[in-house]
Amino acid sequence: MTRQLSRALPGFLLAALIASPLAGQTTLPTIDQAAKLAQTDIKILAADELGGRLTGTAGADSAAAYVARRFAQAGLQAPPGGWFQPFTVSKDAPAVQHANLGELHGKNVIGILPGRDPVLRNETIIIGAHYDHLGLGGFGALDPDSTGRVHNGADDNASGTAALFAMAARLHATPLARTVVFIAFSGEELGLLGSDYYVKHPIYPLSAAQAMINLDMVGRLTNDKLIVYGTGTATEFPALLDSLNWYAKFDLRPQPEGYGPSDQTSFYAAKIPVLHFFTDLHGDYHRSTDDWDKINALGLIRVAEFATATATSLGNRPTRLTFVDVPPPAPKGGVAATSGYGAYLGTIPDMASGESGGVRITGVSKDSPAEVAGMRGGDMITRIGDYEVPNLVGMTDALRSYKPGDKVVIVVLRDGKTMDLDVTLGKRGG
Repeated sequence: MTRQLSRALPGFLLAALIASPLAGQTTLPTIDQAAKLAQTDIKILAADELGGRLTGTAGADSAAAYVARRFAQAGLQAPPGGWFQPFTVSKDAPAVQHANLGELHGKNVIGILPGRDPVLRNETIIIGAHYDHLGLGGFGALDPDSTGRVHNGADDNASGTAALFAMAARLHATPLARTVVFIAFSGEELGLLGSDYYVKHPIYPLSAAQAMINLDMVGRLTNDKLIVYGTGTATEFPALLDSLNWYAKFDLRPQPEGYGPSDQTSFYAAKIPVLHFFTDLHGDYHRSTDDWDKINALGLIRVAEFATATATSLGNRPTRLTFVDVPPPAPKGGVAATSGYGAYLGTIPDMASGESGGVRITGVSKDSPAEVAGMRGGDMITRIGDYEVPNLVGMTDALRSYKPGDKVVIVVLRDGKTMDLDVTLGKRGG
């Protein structure tokens, strides 16, 4: 263990690592052993001592140090700059304002598994999961009376983080032709902050990315039900997943859309095919009751094995995937679509942008009013019809002032130039 990581890990985490059945192990674990390791990882990450892993807190920093140590144990390499990719989010950013936080400092944790093919190793498969959670409740929590109690986030998303470790160990044993970039993201709960930062500051050019695989809430497998978002984002995905599931035997629920309230959205907005593995919502979601003892560890490993098989196929195929721009489903709010109660625009706001005087967007949904009007990622919306748009709240209020079918002029700032775009606002769900 490096001195840097030792200083960052509290005593109970150090003890857990030393006592871990993984310590000194040189062979791949069996499925049962892998499940036991995953349960240990989740128990540590979802411990009260980490205080709910809210981005910018000491608990989140301790979790990041633990992730880096486990990446190293799994055989991954640190990038040239080290395991951690730090980022700062302005106190004026929409996500920070909504959570009533000051300037925020987060860090992604990145591990590399170099590809074995001398040519294809220059291309990448990105596998990610966020390790942050809600801290002591409040913003984002669905049990408001629990504010002040630790929200441990065992399923959301210590489960996905533990799955990263299992996948890394498996893939290290049989490296792929392409390079695999493992990323544990921070800031997901505040608006995909870490994945947004990575997309803007990638370790490898995004043009080299074959696909991004995201694992978020994979710890409550029930009746073999596995939801996979993004199945329509590459032409080849449906047949691939069907063939792999012949052996895995999941009750597979494919969802074609690439946008959604998790980190794959940041990559799909950058025109990268994505898959998001998910074992569905449950009554403990975003509540202080999401604890480690409710995790189905064997089910988690089954999902991780399926995701590993998917990554293996993608990492070894001789040709690139065929990207597909999939229209989103009916908007339901969240970071993937900005809409009023009736009128719909179809923009994806940049939740990490601290710029004043407007709302910068990272992209637009296919066939949305925004796309039809000519909006695109990087535009800053400064006015909607009769209303100035100083921030995301102002933008939401402006859209609520109109109804579907209204024609408005939306003013955007693009490359330093002001543009007036004629927009016919759409209808939620239609």
